[in-house]
Amino acid sequence: MRRIATIGVYGFTSKDFLEHLVGEGVGLLLDLRQRRAVRGPDYSWANSGRLQRALAAANVGYRHMKALAPTTELRQLQYREDDRQGVGKRNRIALAPEYTERYTREILDPFDLDALVAELPSGSVTALFCVEREPEACHRSIVAARLYAEHALPVTDILPS
Repeated sequence: MRRIATIGVYGFTSKDFLEHLVGEGVGLLLDLRQRRAVRGPDYSWANSGRLQRALAAANVGYRHMKALAPTTELRQLQYREDDRQGVGKRNRIALAPEYTERYTREILDPFDLDALVAELPSGSVTALFCVEREPEACHRSIVAARLYAEHALPVTDILPS
């Protein structure tokens, strides 16, 4: 049976990140980032090339899903809301309602989730990946909720220990 997990970068070390993926039975990681890099030396392991090499060594597949990444305009909308609330991206706990509505309408609704689900491995977990620690602070939670609602795929959020 297909299952979905969500996971972010913040709060993990490279070693912990891979251990959590393997421990949850993740066989495929779908990278939902527009730009596949993370600022700062603590998270350089999550930059695309390094991450893909580490995943390959752990026998976890990788696929960049740029079509599910928020546009720069949408990210800027969320950053403005973060500024208004006085929170940084790494401390955000929820998405702005306007961001959620627009992401759903502009990105998720036109995307063919049926085709994606048909391609997902059935013998392992597929992880939706972005940077935020909290799933509710990231668009991956919107995708996961749609996969659950339309395809009854169970969702687990993988968080740092």
